[in-house]
Amino acid sequence: MSISDDGGALDYEQARRQAGAAGHSPPLCLVLSACVVAAIALAIYLVGRHAEPATQLQLSLILGVAFGFVLQRSRFCFFCIWKDWLDRRDPQGLLGIVAALAVGLVGYTLIYGAWLPDPSGTRLPPTAHIGPVGPALLLAGLAFGAGMAISGSCISAHLYRLGEGSPTSPFALIGAVGGFILGFLSWNPLYLGTISESPVLWLPRQLGYGGALLAGLFVLGGLAWWLLRAGRPAPATAAQHAATDPLAAIFLRRWPAWLGGLFVGLIGIAAYLRLSPLGVTAEIGSRSRQLAAHFELLPSRLEGLDSFRGCATAIRDALLTPNGLFIAGIVASAFAAALAAGEFKPKRPDGGHVLRGLIGGALLGWGTVIGLGCTVGTLLSGISAGAVSGWVFGIGLLVGTTLTLKLGRRLRLLA
Repeated sequence: MSISDDGGALDYEQARRQAGAAGHSPPLCLVLSACVVAAIALAIYLVGRHAEPATQLQLSLILGVAFGFVLQRSRFCFFCIWKDWLDRRDPQGLLGIVAALAVGLVGYTLIYGAWLPDPSGTRLPPTAHIGPVGPALLLAGLAFGAGMAISGSCISAHLYRLGEGSPTSPFALIGAVGGFILGFLSWNPLYLGTISESPVLWLPRQLGYGGALLAGLFVLGGLAWWLLRAGRPAPATAAQHAATDPLAAIFLRRWPAWLGGLFVGLIGIAAYLRLSPLGVTAEIGSRSRQLAAHFELLPSRLEGLDSFRGCATAIRDALLTPNGLFIAGIVASAFAAALAAGEFKPKRPDGGHVLRGLIGGALLGWGTVIGLGCTVGTLLSGISAGAVSGWVFGIGLLVGTTLTLKLGRRLRLLA
């Protein structure tokens, strides 16, 4: 008997798509959604008036709200997108990821030209997700991919699915905390054995900004062409063909994947320009590290960890942090969007949800620490930054997801 996969199971996704195609929500859900939106607006106002630094924290919350809304409306979930391709050769979701990466590459290149006119020296762009490329990074990608297959989502998707009432996501996020702690405990041996000697490869340093941009767009264009040739897009429903008013198209119907990818790329550019590269794990990692330090579980020194760019996990004493508010915005706006679209469908978790969430989440957390980020930080922000580490991590997680899913199905443990 297979354990239910709330993130990618066919019956779950069919129910969600039918709800989105129906184009309506019960009046009570709309009222509750309006209340959540009002609460979000009030939180944005209060953060801007009373938090410190007000501008940074307020903008982090606003961008988190926008990011969560886009993720929920466009179903921007790396695992579900890859599973759609494996099961049905549906390329739409992957084309959305390609769109996000292409937009990010162009935007980051424009920013770099102003911040670091000459990329040929030893300097790297400030805070960009450019990490070491070596065996540990590939291992991190494999572990993260396995965690996606087992838990049904990546960390960013678990955050927006938390707003949809997913029975697995709370346990996956709890498991991720344990995975972060395991990652900290295994960091020093991996760092001393391989990470410290792995090269940090940044394509603009070798190819220049123009060459790196053209190379990245060429690869992405080739992927898009191949996906369109080899894929079998799902047929559009009558509801999708029917004319609809703009409000229903935005809040009730599922967005096309390319539109979600476009907005993800634009939000990533805005976040890097005004705050820091897009990422969703810094706060979870920081609080996990704080928890482990409180119980004296960590080694006295984590060699070199805080010197790398990526989703920083340094312990912070402040109650409100930019990444913490970004995460809160994702969950809150996804909750409001799911309510409005009739897609908030909480379900009582069973033992399968708990087990898969904890095990998969632990692999996600471990892979995030060793890979210095997740699908949003290391992959999206990394590839946008011209980092080879983003591509290597992406290859690892696709292989890890595919092998784990195939093995789990053969053993009848995964749907």
